[in-house]
Amino acid sequence: MKTSNIILLVFGAALILLLFNGCSSYNNMVNKQETTSSAWAQVENVYQRRADLIPNLVNTVKGVANFEQKTLTDVINARASASQMKVDASKLSADQIQKFQASQGELSQALGRLMVVAEQYPQLKATDNFKELQSQLEGTENRISVERGKFNDAVKDYNAYIRKFPQVLYAGLFGFDKKGYFEAEKGADKAPEVSFE
Repeated sequence: MKTSNIILLVFGAALILLLFNGCSSYNNMVNKQETTSSAWAQVENVYQRRADLIPNLVNTVKGVANFEQKTLTDVINARASASQMKVDASKLSADQIQKFQASQGELSQALGRLMVVAEQYPQLKATDNFKELQSQLEGTENRISVERGKFNDAVKDYNAYIRKFPQVLYAGLFGFDKKGYFEAEKGADKAPEVSFE
């Protein structure tokens, strides 16, 4: 066999190996991107569940005489703002995740204030409808936490995969970009102060 034939054979084998590796890497990146998109859809589902509970909660609270109207208005406005914030699952950048998280955080704070104010109304706390809605909201907050964790795990798997060699070459070539994470809320690293006065 001639040297030129051996070189062509080695070059051809390397090219075939590179092609198979590229196809495999591409398919794995697509699978991991779809897993990330699916996890994002679940995050949106649980946030939507919370948004769907809020009108019932507001209507239940409205039934109590002299309830603070500003608190209700804040919840309604925060819900509207959070509902308008949409993130494209194919472009889950850190900036978009942060904006989404901020709008949902404002709603969480407004709901928290509503629950604190509701504590001052014994007749409201005694109603079965309010108790049920409060329980559903607590359960939904737990689901949000779980789904955000699953989403972050999927993003970690995807980001790590596209940054490894040789996938990093194909990721850049085919437009697979790094995804953003949910991060802890500011101040979450500090324990709340408890005072028994």
